Amino acid sequence: MSELISNRFKKWEKICSDRFNRLKENEEKLNSFFIDLYGIGDEISPEVDERYITVRKALLQREIKSLISYAVGCIFGRYSLDKEGLCYAGGDWNASDYSTVIPCSDNIMTINSTDNGLFAALMDFFEAAYGKDTLEENLGFIAEALGGNGEPRNVIFMYLRKSFYSDHVKIYKKRPIYWEFTSGSKGAFKALMYIHRYNEATLSLLEKGYVIPRCEAFRAELKKLSEELRVTSGPERTALRRDISRLQTLLLEMEDYIHRVHALALQNIKLDLDDGVKFNYEKLKDILA
Repeated sequence: MSELISNRFKKWEKICSDRFNRLKENEEKLNSFFIDLYGIGDEISPEVDERYITVRKALLQREIKSLISYAVGCIFGRYSLDKEGLCYAGGDWNASDYSTVIPCSDNIMTINSTDNGLFAALMDFFEAAYGKDTLEENLGFIAEALGGNGEPRNVIFMYLRKSFYSDHVKIYKKRPIYWEFTSGSKGAFKALMYIHRYNEATLSLLEKGYVIPRCEAFRAELKKLSEELRVTSGPERTALRRDISRLQTLLLEMEDYIHRVHALALQNIKLDLDDGVKFNYEKLKDILA
């Protein structure tokens, strides 16, 4: 059954508004009671400033970012569309908890391309949760809520790549549960993992299954462009030189990143979350955002 996220938001907006207004009305009734009781009506008003109401109204961009965060949680298995509440935060993994959206198998989701990785998994989530027929309209609604310009898929991908992690860190008060692997300032490689699914083999898998192949892809593309440059002239030659220069920069960053990931992978590092996120983050900080 297909559904529009915009309709879901309208329902949620009404629920939040009704709850907000009800609480405001109740607080003002209490204020009026005590004002009458103590006879201080000439000194203060029973009205309550909306800033001090303890429940919040629905804000579209915030709710859409929360939806994306929930979707990422489902992709990693923290949540499930088939079970209410928190589904996995350590302990025994129960595959039967997931049927609508199957979590990623290896706990690594790249954010390098719209063809695969986290973005592709997010598209699958929206299709599974809201239906294939409304996918395009839902993507347009999400992209508009994020405030981006351009093709919706590109807007959503750029949010995942550039802003999702920083938003996540703020929400979790610098104690993130998803950690971002990052090669460096050029962004040659980015990926997320869920800390509750980390194990001693994760970094080796990251190196061999993702970082090295990414580096090899850059080398192959650089070789291809270099061969094209030898037989090209005119304006196209200038564009090729620019692309080659960009790829060389990315490749240098990737080669350095391989060394850093490899060095940590050899250590078979354990994380003990009882020691806190900050303490454990230090163990992998050389390859993290």
